[in-house]
Amino acid sequence: MTQVNRCLKLTFIVSNVFFAIVGGLIITLALLLQVVTHLNGATLEGRGTALVMLYVVGTITMVIAAVGAYGAHRQSRPALIVFLVCMVIGSLLMLRVGIPAAAVRPQLEGLMRERLSQLLPLDATSQENKDVANSVQEMLKCCGLFSYEDWRQNIPDSCSCDDVAEMEGKCQSVNYLMLLQRSRLVFSQPCFPLIAHYILMAVDVVIGVVFVLAILALLGLTLSSIIIHQLRAANRPSVVMVVPSIFKAAPPKYQELHNPPMY
Repeated sequence: MTQVNRCLKLTFIVSNVFFAIVGGLIITLALLLQVVTHLNGATLEGRGTALVMLYVVGTITMVIAAVGAYGAHRQSRPALIVFLVCMVIGSLLMLRVGIPAAAVRPQLEGLMRERLSQLLPLDATSQENKDVANSVQEMLKCCGLFSYEDWRQNIPDSCSCDDVAEMEGKCQSVNYLMLLQRSRLVFSQPCFPLIAHYILMAVDVVIGVVFVLAILALLGLTLSSIIIHQLRAANRPSVVMVVPSIFKAAPPKYQELHNPPMY
């Protein structure tokens, strides 16, 4: 079997093991998100699609890493070529996703604020939006998007403080039904800062994962190219230089005449 540089081979296998670990972490993250959202009863739009994408990316990452490690261990050119092609496609996709996402990241909070402001006032929005707002308020212990005044005089029960929140100082007394001068305790924290915090944190994690995968893909691309080159160079037949007959030494144009002695 053709021998590949051992240090290069070991580096390539270790990088693929790390590649597989990243894939496993992506799948674990998808499982945790699925469990957390299920326990909290969240029905966020696009949640199912995002979870499926995480499962697919994690699984593909682990499979490609296994193919690369197998190709290096067995010195299989077909497996290494498949790995190389996947790395080229993967690095291009990761850069295509990561660079625009990193460019939009500083503007994301402003875009979310502008988009959610269109839902105000909350008591006049659609019933579906009200249900989502109530779920978020119960889960995050907050009231309104930017203030409890987003509900005007129709503050829902999901804004009401419980005894624990009151003891922790997370409540405020507000007046409603001005003619009757009634007051109630609601959560003092608006929901938008919390929503923005979790969304931006998720975006940061996604961008980080994308760029880590892109770096690993570029590293795998480089190492697999070198190994394939070594295998191809080692399998070439050796070339023996043969001097053509036209370059053979020609006989002398003349020979010295030697007259034998006369007796």
